[in-house]
Formats: sequence, structure tokens, C-alpha cells
Amino acid sequence: MIRAYEKEVSWQAGGLAIAVHLALLGALLISFNWKAAHPVMNVTEVELWDSLPNVQAPMPIPPSPLIEEQPKPEPVVKEEPKVEPKPEPMTKEEPKIDIALEKKQKELEQKKIADKLKKELALEQKKQLAALQAESLKDEKANNDKLLKEEAVKKIQQEALADDKAQSDQQILSAKAAANAGVLDEFRSKIQAKIRGNVNKALCGNGNPELKFDIALMPTGELSGVPKLTKSSGTVACDEAVERAIMASQPLPLPSDASLFSQFRNLKLRFRPND
Repeated sequence: MIRAYEKEVSWQAGGLAIAVHLALLGALLISFNWKAAHPVMNVTEVELWDSLPNVQAPMPIPPSPLIEEQPKPEPVVKEEPKVEPKPEPMTKEEPKIDIALEKKQKELEQKKIADKLKKELALEQKKQLAALQAESLKDEKANNDKLLKEEAVKKIQQEALADDKAQSDQQILSAKAAANAGVLDEFRSKIQAKIRGNVNKALCGNGNPELKFDIALMPTGELSGVPKLTKSSGTVACDEAVERAIMASQPLPLPSDASLFSQFRNLKLRFRPND
């Protein structure tokens, strides 16, 4: 009759033997496969036991509820040699080159056609622009001619008006000059008459002597200086008598128009006391 502790030891010994055999079997398989792939001259010797050696009975071990199983060795997977894919045969690229060349030629032809159309369009636009410019210049020239004619007519009219005005002004000036000349003669005669009335004729004798004096007048009719004798009568007493008469006749009569005073600023008077 087998005791309980001997039964437990037997189970452990059996499990150990099975594990050893499995390990040896796996090693043999691996060795066989390795030799098949790589033949080796060395030979491995394995000692097999017919029976378990006598093992002294160990101290009794309390029974364990579960017996841990040894891990099973993983099976060796034989790798199959990889088969490299055969290279695909080279295909000829000549048709592709021909197609690309043909496509490029078509593009060049299309570009030539487009350039030609652009040139024709640009030429047509230039012609139209030149025609418009020519028409515009023609209209501008016509307008300029019209303006020139109008300016010429206006200039002629202005010149005619200017001539008429010049003639009218000349006539006015002539009339005014004539009127002024009449006024000048009138007041010159008045001045001479007033001076003659103050001359002592007895000092000039019975003849008809003639004297000339230059006098300078102010706007008030008074002398601005001493009378200057430019022609003597030949008698000193007569010359002095006329000079005294000039000084005594102040203020001399002048026209009321101030614009005529310039004609009386410096007067040249001629006297014949016995007239």
C-alpha cells in the first residue's frame, strides 16, 4: 500500500521525467532541423536513463492543493525560404515619347496660330486707331480753321473800331486843340492888353518900338520870378516902363481849366506899347 507522501513524490518524479523527455525531444527536433539546414560534423550524445535513480525520501511536505504545470515548449516553426518576385520585363517607351512629341508639336502649332491671330488683331486695332486719330485731327483742324477765321474777323472788327475810335479821338483832340488854341490866344491877348494898359507910353517916344519878355507864372496868375527881356526896344526907359507894367499887372488873367495851365507856365510875350 502506497503512503500518501510517497504518492505525492511519485507524482512529482513522474512530472519531472515527462518534462525532461519533452525537453530532450524538443532539442532533438531543433537539432534535426538545424542539421537539415546546416549540416554539422559534430554529434551530440544524449544519455538516457532506463529508470529513475533512487532518491532518498524527503521530509514530508504538506500537500498542496494544486500542482503547477511546467510550461510546454513552444513548437519550432520552420521558416520557408522567401521567393523573390521575378522582375517585370521592361516595356518599350517609344510610343510614350512619340505621343509626347506629337503633343508638343500640336501645342507649338496652336501657339503659332494664337500668335498670328494676336498680331492680326493688334494690326487691325492699330489701323482703327490711326483712322480715329486721322478723323480727330481732321475735325480738330476744321475747328482750328474756324476759330482762326472767327479770330481774324474779330481782329478786323477790333481794328476797324480802333481806327474809328482813333479818328474820333483825333477829331476830338483836334477840336479840343483848336478850342484850347483859341483859349490860349484869348488869354494871351488879355494878358498883353492888361500889361499894355499899365505902360507909360510917353517913355517909349512917338515911334512904334517892339519888346519881347519871357515870364513865368504860378496857377494864381502871379509871377514866379523877374521878367526877362529877350528883345529891347532900343530905349532903356521904354524897356523899364514895360517891365514895371508887367510887375504892376499881377495877378495876370488865366483860364479856369487847370489842364491849360501848362501852356501859361512859361510865356513869351511881345509888346508894341504905342499900338
